[in-house]
Amino acid sequence: MMDEIVKKGKIVNYGVSVHKISDAMEAIQNPNVKSIQMVFNIFRQRPAEVFFKEAKKRNVAIIARGPLASGMLGGKINKETKFAENDHRNYNINGKAFDVGDTFSGVNFEKGLEAVEELKRLVPDNLSLSELALKWILMYDAVSVVIPGAVNKSQVQMNANVSDLEDISYLLLKINSIYDKLIKPEVHNRW
Repeated sequence: MMDEIVKKGKIVNYGVSVHKISDAMEAIQNPNVKSIQMVFNIFRQRPAEVFFKEAKKRNVAIIARGPLASGMLGGKINKETKFAENDHRNYNINGKAFDVGDTFSGVNFEKGLEAVEELKRLVPDNLSLSELALKWILMYDAVSVVIPGAVNKSQVQMNANVSDLEDISYLLLKINSIYDKLIKPEVHNRW
C-alpha cells in the first residue's frame, strides 16, 4: 500500500519500525524504504553485527529506539523499584501484553541490573550512565538518530548534548565484554 502512495506522488519514500532483524532485512529490499526504526542499545547489539552494513550499503537510515532499555540503562532502576500498574515495565516484564523485546530490551530484570552495576563502574566521572549508553549508540556511524525518551526539560537537554560529549571508543571493548558475559547468551539471537 505504501508503494502505491509513492506511485501517486503523495510521498517520496517511507520508513518502517521493526521488531526483528529479519523484518528489517526484508523491508530494505524495497527501494522506497529509506529508514528502519529498531531497538538498538548496549543490551541489544545484534543489529550492528547483522544489519548495519546492509543498511549502509543501501543508504537506509537507522533510527535507534529503546536506547535506554526502558530506563534500565539510565542507572536509577534497582531491585526495589516499583512500576505503576499501567507501566509496561510492570505488566509486560514477561512479554504477556506485547513483544517482550520492548520491555528492558528483552533482558531478564535481575540480569539487566547486574549488567548495569558493572557498566556503572566504567562510566567516566563527567558522564552519567544514560549519557554513556546514548554515546555508545552514536559511536556506530550507521545510526542516523537515537530517540530517547525524556520526562523533563533537563533530560531533553542532556539527550541533545550527548552528541558533543567526549569520545568513548576506549570503553567499547569493556562495554561489549559485559554484554558478551551477561546479556548476549539470553537475547542475542532472539530478535
